[in-house]
Amino acid sequence: MSNPGAATPDASILRDRRVIVCVTGGIAAYKTAMLVSRLAQAGARVTVAMTDSATRFVTPLTFQALSAQPVYTSAWEHVESKDPQHISLATGADAVVVAPCTMDCMAKLANGITEDVVCLILSAVDRSKVPVLLAPAMNSVMWGQPATMRNAETLAADGFTIVGPDEGWQACRHVGPGRMVEPEELFRLVIAEIAQRA
Repeated sequence: MSNPGAATPDASILRDRRVIVCVTGGIAAYKTAMLVSRLAQAGARVTVAMTDSATRFVTPLTFQALSAQPVYTSAWEHVESKDPQHISLATGADAVVVAPCTMDCMAKLANGITEDVVCLILSAVDRSKVPVLLAPAMNSVMWGQPATMRNAETLAADGFTIVGPDEGWQACRHVGPGRMVEPEELFRLVIAEIAQRA
């Protein structure tokens, strides 16, 4: 669970660090804009990748403006390198955050499916060296599904760090677990993960 009252660690460690922020298709995507802004203000070099469904909630232009970097929306676009597998993007990262991480994205990652640019990039990240934080966000019933619980266990065993979800009011008018942790909590965790490996 997130801890809104926790002190923010020294953000100076983020300067010139490469952070990939992956956005999948959930209404909580609007919160991720704040995370990207905070990382960029701290001096991190932020690259955003979005699934097609994520672009239905927040436009790539929003993240491009906040990060001052091109945004990946397709595995067929090579906006920062000539590497068609986006290997250089993944291997150059200091940390990766998937926020929101939908039920669909969790299932794909747990089963090695790389049909979108987000999962393709994540498949090339060496999690023994680079922290990958997943911030689940979905309806409380979806979060409680046996398949989601199995996928969460698999992902944790595979070296992903699952952050949250929080409990609270959801856009679907349900109250319960499934709410994405707040951007400030994710910001603190990125700092902590990078500091731990410094």
